[in-house]
Amino acid sequence: MATSLEAIKQPIEEELNHFEVRFREAMRSPVSLLDKITYYIVRRKGKQVRPMFVFLSAKVCGTVGDSTYHAASLVELLHTATLVHDDVVDDSFERRGFFSVNALWKNKIAVLVGDYFLSQGLLLALKNKEYRLLEIVSNAVKAMSEGELLQIEKARRLDIKEEIYYDIIRQKTASLIAAACSAGASSTVQDDEQIEKMRLFGEKIGIAFQIRDDLFDYGTDDVGKPLGIDIKEKKMTLPLIYALDQAPRKDRKHIINSIKRYSDQPEKVKEVVDFVRQSGGLDYAKEAMLRYRSEAFELLRTFPETPSRQSLEDLVTFVTERKR
Repeated sequence: MATSLEAIKQPIEEELNHFEVRFREAMRSPVSLLDKITYYIVRRKGKQVRPMFVFLSAKVCGTVGDSTYHAASLVELLHTATLVHDDVVDDSFERRGFFSVNALWKNKIAVLVGDYFLSQGLLLALKNKEYRLLEIVSNAVKAMSEGELLQIEKARRLDIKEEIYYDIIRQKTASLIAAACSAGASSTVQDDEQIEKMRLFGEKIGIAFQIRDDLFDYGTDDVGKPLGIDIKEKKMTLPLIYALDQAPRKDRKHIINSIKRYSDQPEKVKEVVDFVRQSGGLDYAKEAMLRYRSEAFELLRTFPETPSRQSLEDLVTFVTERKR
């Protein structure tokens, strides 16, 4: 059973509390509309997983200082910007059970708010001469954009291979967790080898995290994500790619046609879900997720054993075994 988030946070509890104050300060604006929206976003923030990756990675490599707080704020500002923009791109009116910014204030304002967070992150890095951190996080945002566009480009055909799937999620999802870990490391050490090791660790966790998310689409539990949502959105996930790869040509053609033409019909979505379940796609994806997690643990265990390293390991278990 995964350790609770409260227990995982223990080695960095003081730092996270201090970070909360600094992050709220970084989001402040004299424009009252913007201030009202940023207050709304901060109030409904999630589990703080990315700042936790920053602080724990920093502590695994060295001693937390001002640079680590800058790294956490930069990662969180740019992450928040991408979430606000994603909701506009996906035409989504809900996030974590709350109304999205575009649902309450419309698309134009949401795009501008996302731009504001992006610029605040860039200014924070420049003001504090955190050029290495700026490079790490900017590369992640570039990769995320490329990953999204690659997914849109490939979604039209619905017959992508595993290597393309991994290219997409490595850029789209894993790049930000990789940036959080390498930025944390970079804030406490100058050793390029350690920073790269932490980046790779974060990338493997990001891939495992996304595969776990893929599996939710075929689950029966209340996981906070409607069953078959990826199918309705015509997203190619690992369980589906494997199932199509194993299927006879006629079945594959039928399923692809169902997704292309009838993804808005619940009975057709259920047919695809059942097809994936029966093909062994879920077991295959779970094995892949555990393999990436195991490779991440191997990298992490090359660092000295400390409470922070244990918490980082527990955080990995938490995000790959979460129920929602």
